Order: sequence, then C-alpha cells, then structure tokens
Amino acid sequence: METIKIRTENIQLDQLLKWANIASSGAEAKIMIQSGLVSLNGNIETRRSKKVFPGDEISIEGYGIIKVAAE
Repeated sequence: METIKIRTENIQLDQLLKWANIASSGAEAKIMIQSGLVSLNGNIETRRSKKVFPGDEISIEGYGIIKVAAE
C-alpha cells in the first residue's frame, strides 16, 4: 500500500491519479475511472470528479492500493 499526501482538504479522483503519477494525463485518468478500474473505499467509482479526502483508500486494478493522507 502506497500513501499519497495531499495539501488540500480534498482532491478530485482524476487529479489524484495524475498527482500520484498513476495516470500520465487527465484523459488517461478519465478512461481508467470510467472503465471501472478504480475503487474508492471498496466501491467502484466511475465519477472522475468524485472528491477524495484524507483517510480514503483507492484501489486501482493492475496497480494496487493507495491511502490518501493529509500533509
């Protein structure tokens, strides 16, 4: 499990994937999310603008699990 620290109160899911260098672009993040490859706290999430908060866990198929933490 990897931990990603954010400096803001929350971050959009697609922006987090770019911030964590999992997706190289917004378009790639959008495709990953809308294809059902990303789960937020155990539930498949297909909304790229879903807010992610410190304490949330994101699972990406083929990558692993990311824990979001406050900086």
